[in-house]
Amino acid sequence: MPDIAVLSVLIPLALSWAIWRTTKALTSRSPLDTIPGPPPRSYLTGNIEDLFGPDGWDYQEYLAMNYPGVARVPSVMGAVMLNVRDPKALYHIILKDQHLFDESEDFTRVNDLLFGKGLLSTLGEHHRRQRKMLNPVFSVAHLRGMVPIFNEIGSKLCDSLRKEIGAGKTEIDVLAWMGRTALELIGQSGWGTSFDNLEPDVPLHPFHKSIKDIMQAATKFNVHRVFVIPYVNYLGTPRFRRFIVDLLPSKNVRVLRDIINNLHQTCLEVYESKKQALDVGDDAFHEQIGQGKDIISALMKANLLAAEKDKMPEEEIIAQMSTLTFAATDTTSTALSRTLLLLSESPEVQEKLREEIIDAKTEQGELLYDELHQLPYLDAVCRETLRLYPPIGYVQRQAKEDAYIPLSHPIVSTDGKVMNEVMVPRGTDLNVSIVSCNRDPLIWGPDAHEWKPERWLSPLPQSVAEARIPGVYSNLQVSPLLSLSGRFNAHELVNLRMTFVGGGRACIGFKFSQLEMKVLLSLLLESFKFAPTRKKIRWEFHGIAQPMIDEGRVEGQGLRNLQLPLKISLL
Repeated sequence: MPDIAVLSVLIPLALSWAIWRTTKALTSRSPLDTIPGPPPRSYLTGNIEDLFGPDGWDYQEYLAMNYPGVARVPSVMGAVMLNVRDPKALYHIILKDQHLFDESEDFTRVNDLLFGKGLLSTLGEHHRRQRKMLNPVFSVAHLRGMVPIFNEIGSKLCDSLRKEIGAGKTEIDVLAWMGRTALELIGQSGWGTSFDNLEPDVPLHPFHKSIKDIMQAATKFNVHRVFVIPYVNYLGTPRFRRFIVDLLPSKNVRVLRDIINNLHQTCLEVYESKKQALDVGDDAFHEQIGQGKDIISALMKANLLAAEKDKMPEEEIIAQMSTLTFAATDTTSTALSRTLLLLSESPEVQEKLREEIIDAKTEQGELLYDELHQLPYLDAVCRETLRLYPPIGYVQRQAKEDAYIPLSHPIVSTDGKVMNEVMVPRGTDLNVSIVSCNRDPLIWGPDAHEWKPERWLSPLPQSVAEARIPGVYSNLQVSPLLSLSGRFNAHELVNLRMTFVGGGRACIGFKFSQLEMKVLLSLLLESFKFAPTRKKIRWEFHGIAQPMIDEGRVEGQGLRNLQLPLKISLL
């Protein structure tokens, strides 16, 4: 009876909301009505599944080819969103007018349900306060001290790959190994704990499995995240919400629920352990893995000393743990796997990079932070991979007020008018297309869709600087070879790439991710040769790019079997 009573309330509420949305969409006029864009596939769901579904990469390419600059994309219940790749518009959305365009509340509520109230789930002053506490632990000074940990874990990875090869394996799943290694890197340097001994044939830690599966499980709710999920937090207490979730007759809901519960429970256990060590004193803290220098330990100690107005509640620190681990594991392991695949398909690039790494190690010994960042070809390979194949293909923003966004190149409206700017009404959702901007021939030249690391070793087209692409590289040294040559000043070249976004919501861990890629590539290429297999790799979009081959599903969960096999041999 209680179940029926709950449903008797929820169903009329849902129907009332749907009627209100439909009436509003049918009766209201919008300045966006004349923006060119594709027709809706469905009134109920619009083109949400096209944009955010497994084939989202292809749909982004379709929009870029047919609706350059800005496209009007049908959303749910007659609503519309804008897909934006015009560089001038992006500059205003991400940097110049970022106070007018923030993450949507729907997006942050979904992240709150997945990870808790961490960086991906907060807005405005709340978000800025969290970043203020976290910025010091991602500084270059702090990262320098992590390189020995990275090298030790990378060496364990190499030892295990040698064992795999010695056991006669001709094909090795690099995605699995990069995922395990990335989790252990963030485990030791981020949490001060170990999740994986990186030995062959060891079952995945449950936490790793949850991190690996969460985005694929979550993207089964692309439409629900607009209709239902953002409003779940309004349904009473957490206990009541869990009751509602348990009531739903959906296998997908139960799978996602179990993943979220495992993430939270693991974070809570590690946090309580660190809290007890902190209560005992510095000696106990330093006896843990990471010796108290890991990100969460540093954050907890800084939080004790912070002004009362800046302190993070315990639940927010715990939320940062799952947020940062997800961000540091899936995206970086995918980027590393993609880089190894590209190197396997371009043996001349692979050999040139290997020679640079071996020469540097012969001359300097172990490569630490500064030495790694002074290798121009390694830098070029990483930059080009992240330009052409960003792990995250888009970010979302929402107009907080009515605003105008100017365009680099005018578009023609459906009623024949030339538009040099677009009026964006308050509440409009914007899909900022990172991948389309990174591949725009008007910015990067006619070879924009080609993987060419050499483009970073010579002057880039002037159109790159003129585009003012809003990315974190605006404050990062350009390729070392260019800086030494004097052809470019690092502070004159503006915003080389959108991959890590820019502005107040830029990826806080981009330096951590870069360091991880460079350390592991320097160790792997020194010892191994990579070649492609005959298997066709399919990249699907599940919030991030994920590789797979058509060989079954994960038993009992209905999730695709993610993998990227390569041939690996000893040098």
